[in-house]
Amino acid sequence: MGHHDHHHHHSHHMNQWEQQHQQYHNTPPQHHQSHLSHELIAGAASFAAVRAYEEKCKREGRPNNHAFAKELLAGFAAAEADKLIETKGLDFLDRQKARHHAQQQVHQYYEHEYERR
Repeated sequence: MGHHDHHHHHSHHMNQWEQQHQQYHNTPPQHHQSHLSHELIAGAASFAAVRAYEEKCKREGRPNNHAFAKELLAGFAAAEADKLIETKGLDFLDRQKARHHAQQQVHQYYEHEYERR
């Protein structure tokens, strides 16, 4: 599954996310143990969560309620954080911390994207 094919949507504000994402994927495996901080996991997880959320909205329409939308995003973020931690075998990472961090990031993204319009 190539994730290089949908880089054309969302212009400027995704840059920081894209960078974190690239940084995460471009870290050589032997560096993972030392380099994968909660921030990097959270960055990658929130990136994936936003993608999943946008896909869902395309299929089912946007939630008409900000609180509910943020719940959805938080759920995606936690699931993605778990997935990343398991994929990388990062048992030593504090899962709660990584999840919490990812959820904070998606909430910031959401407020920035949708609530301030």
